[in-house]
Amino acid sequence: MKAANGLKEDGIVAGNNYNKYGSRNPVVKTIMAGFSHALMQLVDKSSPKSIHDVGCGEGFWVLEWARQGRNVRGTDFSSAVIDLAKKNAIEHGLEEILFETRSIYDLDPSRDSADLIVCIEVLEHLHDPETALERLQSVVDRHLIVSVPHEPVWRLLNIVRGKYLDSMGNTPGHVQHWSRGGFVQMISKYFEVVEVKKPLPWTMLLCQSRV
Repeated sequence: MKAANGLKEDGIVAGNNYNKYGSRNPVVKTIMAGFSHALMQLVDKSSPKSIHDVGCGEGFWVLEWARQGRNVRGTDFSSAVIDLAKKNAIEHGLEEILFETRSIYDLDPSRDSADLIVCIEVLEHLHDPETALERLQSVVDRHLIVSVPHEPVWRLLNIVRGKYLDSMGNTPGHVQHWSRGGFVQMISKYFEVVEVKKPLPWTMLLCQSRV
């Protein structure tokens, strides 16, 4: 699985800073197992007929759901990271998957709607997350799954492991920082929050369209 490894496009960090899903570090493996378990539980609960992964990065979850036989596609603002996603799809014999370069701010209901929209580890990178949520509103047919780092726990854990000390533990590219309560409050302005998951160190929500 090719990872972006901190790739930047237009000054914005795209994809993952490292291949955390393929890490052999036992702590990272445990943390990512918790994230993956929570995400899969929420996907199963939503019983989607179609999935659109907005901010899909290198395509890890799109490929995973495609292997499960789900109708899935992915978009990301970065053409470079979408190229990586397409290469990963080819390597896994899934070249038929639709990956497209598209900013979250350019989502269009006539083109981008899906039963389930997944937007994980994206909003913390955006300078205007509320406009992004308005665009997500327009393309969510039934459910949205969204996740962000749980602050300040996220940065504290980075400091404990000796990472990003010059920025007080802030991961490169993170420009938004939410407590769990603050994030739920913001999302509730746009969606009905159905379930809150707490895989350390994230906040993950299953939401439902109010339309």
